Amino acid sequence: MARRKIFIAGGTGYIGKRLIPELMTRGHEVTALARKGSESKAVCRAVTGDPLDRSTFLDRISPADTFIQLVGVPHPSPAKAAEFRAIDLVSARESVAAARDAAIGHFIYVSVAHPAPVMKAYIEVRSRGEEMINRSGMNTTILRPWYVLGPGHRWPYALVPLYWLFERIPATRETALRLGLVTLDQMTAALIRAVETPREGIHILDVPQIRDAGDG
Repeated sequence: MARRKIFIAGGTGYIGKRLIPELMTRGHEVTALARKGSESKAVCRAVTGDPLDRSTFLDRISPADTFIQLVGVPHPSPAKAAEFRAIDLVSARESVAAARDAAIGHFIYVSVAHPAPVMKAYIEVRSRGEEMINRSGMNTTILRPWYVLGPGHRWPYALVPLYWLFERIPATRETALRLGLVTLDQMTAALIRAVETPREGIHILDVPQIRDAGDG
């Protein structure tokens, strides 16, 4: 397994705090982008910068070969449409441009499962992020979870019996699988697999593939 040099935007958030220690345990070198005053929250080497302004961190990316984009509004809900556009979309734009200019070999982006009947603004923003990545020409892995179960994110466990049923009914199986729940452990494992097995072009991991990575 090749040892990767990884730059993470959003490393102090829900997924990043779980992912970074796992990457370091596996021998990878990790640097996290942190806003001024938040450096102490990072569990790895941190560099100061604003994820909404690539000029503040572009020269901090090297010598990374992998860029992971995890910046996003916590606890997404339909009421946060303006925040999605101001934070998720802008940070994706700045990260994609910075990674491209830094000649990153592999860009990893956490998007969202779509289409879906709810969270339209969130899906629109994440889809636009995917479009920017496609135009960049970078080798990319895009993960499309729907909801990541874990500490502070447990209420959908009540829906598990319904998902079990819908996944077994032919008329609802595809939708139930695409919009299925994944655990934080599965998401972390899928991100690690993406880091360690980069591919040429655009590679997309939907919910079933994320689950497979975590259960494999």
